[in-house]
Amino acid sequence: MLRHPDGSSFRFDPGALCLELLPTGGPGSLAYFEVLHEPADLVRWAEESRLPDGLGPGSGPGPALVVSEGEVADARVLRDALWRLAEGRVEGVPPGPDDLATLNDAATHPPLVARLTVGGDREWAPGGTGAGLLATVARDAVELFTGAFAHRIRTCGAHGCRLLFVDTSRPGRRRWCSMERCGNRHKVRAHRARLTAADE
Repeated sequence: MLRHPDGSSFRFDPGALCLELLPTGGPGSLAYFEVLHEPADLVRWAEESRLPDGLGPGSGPGPALVVSEGEVADARVLRDALWRLAEGRVEGVPPGPDDLATLNDAATHPPLVARLTVGGDREWAPGGTGAGLLATVARDAVELFTGAFAHRIRTCGAHGCRLLFVDTSRPGRRRWCSMERCGNRHKVRAHRARLTAADE
């Protein structure tokens, strides 16, 4: 569930872990949406992300994710680079060297390590850090940008919405960040336009 600063919320599945980080804020005007202010914010994002359960305090039997203030700052830098890289991919713009360096540097750190429990469940091994979380996100981005769905990274088709997603649907025709939000608004506008045209 994505929460807007205006208090509204809606279902949004960007289709990839790395793209889930983007709505936490971003460069320029996207700073209005900033939610990563302290370590607890990054832990909360991890708990609510598509990562398996077992991260963060109170999230179950798995070990807590330990995040430092510096790693929160690193998360913001990586996220902003991911915004530019993903939007550049959509627009056919070559990646900037600084953003590539940020992504590749984050990916070089040891990622979070998953393990199998006695009960047959998956959990994270002890020692999970913010750097490990960011490495996991960065490696996911590398896989996305070089994988089979790299050409399906899209910006929402609604005017003024910059949310990015990877279209993993079979027909590859997804247009909206969320049918619940932008898709529905488009349908309402189209319906009103038809009514207006019919009245003329």
